[in-house]
Amino acid sequence: MNAVLGRRGEDVACSWLEQQGLVVLSRNWRCPEGELDVIATDGATLVVCEVKSRTDTSRGDPLEAVDQPKLDRLRRATARWLCEHHVGWVPIRYDVIALEWPPEGQVRLRHVRGVM
Repeated sequence: MNAVLGRRGEDVACSWLEQQGLVVLSRNWRCPEGELDVIATDGATLVVCEVKSRTDTSRGDPLEAVDQPKLDRLRRATARWLCEHHVGWVPIRYDVIALEWPPEGQVRLRHVRGVM
């Protein structure tokens, strides 16, 4: 994926989450287990958000890119994030924000809450 498109998608996703009342804690956090695109909180729940951006659906729907192996990597990376940030037990929700950027027209954003 184009790095510029990915960054734009994460910018839009963070703005969306903030409009929904969440506070973004980390972006593009990397560790040996993988990368977490956005980590946010609503004050009670930690929200780990995977962001998928596409200019078209020739490679499939962006939501289809979040398969079980990807979810397993997110879970392991989240455990590392919690440990490295000294966060004790907290409810965790995994979300996906899918963005489609058609060549003409407005971006389409779909926010799927609680994918696992």
